[in-house]
Amino acid sequence: VQLQASGGGLVQAGGSLRLSCKAARMITSTFWNTDFFWYRQAPGEQRELVAGSRRDGSTNYGDSVKGRFTISRDNTKNTLYLQMNSLKPEDTALYYCTRRSQGSYDYWGQGTQVTVSS
Repeated sequence: VQLQASGGGLVQAGGSLRLSCKAARMITSTFWNTDFFWYRQAPGEQRELVAGSRRDGSTNYGDSVKGRFTISRDNTKNTLYLQMNSLKPEDTALYYCTRRSQGSYDYWGQGTQVTVSS
């Protein structure tokens, strides 16, 4: 399994970005039955949960992004998304996608950098 994150970049405060995470070398039926998450890590900070998308269709969000970010998935394309609106400078971080299997995060993407200027 390989998670390939993309879509990061430099944006002004108030702007939007859409991140994608393609799960390569994973059969589609497995993707459907897997929980996926977005995490982020800013320099000098701990990695924090941004959003989660579970196999049962439920989602959850970190408190700092609720109402601004939306996680979604296209199970036919093995792809996870994160729509980020109303971006703030404090959203600047390296964003990672990850898979949770049997209670542990076993695969992580390489990260995509999001930088929000004030």
